[in-house]
Amino acid sequence: MLKLEALIENGDATSQLVRAALNILLESPYFYKSDDERVFLTVTRYRQAFAAFFEKMFGWTLVVDAKCIRLYKPKWYNEAITSANRDLFGFTRRDSCIGFLLLLEFFEREAREQGVTTEDRENLRFRFGDWLEYSAARFRQLFPDKEENYTDEKVRQILREIMPSLERYRFLRKIRPSADELVGEAETIYEALPALWHYQANQLVEPVSGDGEKSETM
Repeated sequence: MLKLEALIENGDATSQLVRAALNILLESPYFYKSDDERVFLTVTRYRQAFAAFFEKMFGWTLVVDAKCIRLYKPKWYNEAITSANRDLFGFTRRDSCIGFLLLLEFFEREAREQGVTTEDRENLRFRFGDWLEYSAARFRQLFPDKEENYTDEKVRQILREIMPSLERYRFLRKIRPSADELVGEAETIYEALPALWHYQANQLVEPVSGDGEKSETM
């Protein structure tokens, strides 16, 4: 099987793309095709070589689909760095965790209704108001005895609180309106980025209990 070391040692244009791919894959959790199509296609072309390299050298798994590439790291080796000091995507509060899972549920529903798949060139888009309406209804369904805690306005606040992390880690991207267009929060359009295809919302089928915080990350 072809090895990455051999590709890099060639010193040609491909070697530069392979080196760029290795750097990009280590620089952020997700590498999107839209980030750099040439480098993305280099990884897909030599997928087996990349997968073998990361498995042999690091024990990591390379995950690839039509729009997104990520590395799955099953273990954190430096135990001196506590969870609180690791730059990882995740939420600790219960409502924030549920808010993210409801985004996944909503995304799956919209993908079915809009007929969008990971193979499509364009990413799914949705209105914030539609996500809010869906989430508020689901929160009240999950906690029927605490509906007063999940009014539309309170759920709006939950979603506002998780939005910075969703944008920072590139799960969502806000579509900026044109300069002459006035758009309220409910009408704001978001693009669902390819990393959302790598998550599932099936954790919500389990009973939800407790009012405190959740320690696990997503």
